[in-house]
Amino acid sequence: MRKPELIPPCSGWREDLPRPDELPVVFPALGFDVPNYQSDIFLELPRASALIRGVMIWFALSMGILMVALTWLFSSIGAGLNAELWMVFLFCLSFGAWSISLFWKLDVASPRDLPLRFNRTRNRIYAYNFNYRWWNPFERWRVEPVAYDWSQVRAERWLKRGATAQGGLVIKGGVVLSIVKPGTNEVIDRFPLTTMGADAHAWAYICTYMQQGPDALPPPGPPKDHNDIPWYNAALLLAPKVKWPANMDLESRTAP
Repeated sequence: MRKPELIPPCSGWREDLPRPDELPVVFPALGFDVPNYQSDIFLELPRASALIRGVMIWFALSMGILMVALTWLFSSIGAGLNAELWMVFLFCLSFGAWSISLFWKLDVASPRDLPLRFNRTRNRIYAYNFNYRWWNPFERWRVEPVAYDWSQVRAERWLKRGATAQGGLVIKGGVVLSIVKPGTNEVIDRFPLTTMGADAHAWAYICTYMQQGPDALPPPGPPKDHNDIPWYNAALLLAPKVKWPANMDLESRTAP
């Protein structure tokens, strides 16, 4: 069995995919996704922050209503409660505030899309990343766009297995892009390419584009506008629009 090349390997590592200058070993495809944009100069691919958005926000609203009702109840009968019950109430109130903030931010705080851009003429990758710690909804979660040379990019396929509360088995996998320090296998940054998507085929699509251009790829479907949100998805309607830094936006879309 082959060992990971990168230091350290990604969590759940299964294999290292071909390097940026190596020919892909699988057919290039994006599965159900289509490029946001594709030309001789650059390719932009969409990335979702979650497989499903628009559900957690309703958990947050429901829990908020529950906490208001609980607070009203304890305020009404507060004089007859002992210290232990008040401690339980305060714990529930604190846990409820954390849960409401967490559910809300998980659904609303992330931008509508987290696109990746690959510029053939500059041999550069541009990632619209969103960094956060899911367990701390009270800190500022922020977009942190980054840019690297194409030669620094590596791709790793990962797979994780876990058990559900009902005793079932959950399998989750994808491809992560790792950025190495030039001339080494030392990883200095990591961000996802796919999760439960086209996986290695998506990496083959990108490599084929960067090595041979768009003419070597199957014709893409009509692009999707990540700001075209259905009216019923409240979370995406409230989520911030994609806004690249002006200098990075111009550089990533143009030739030198």
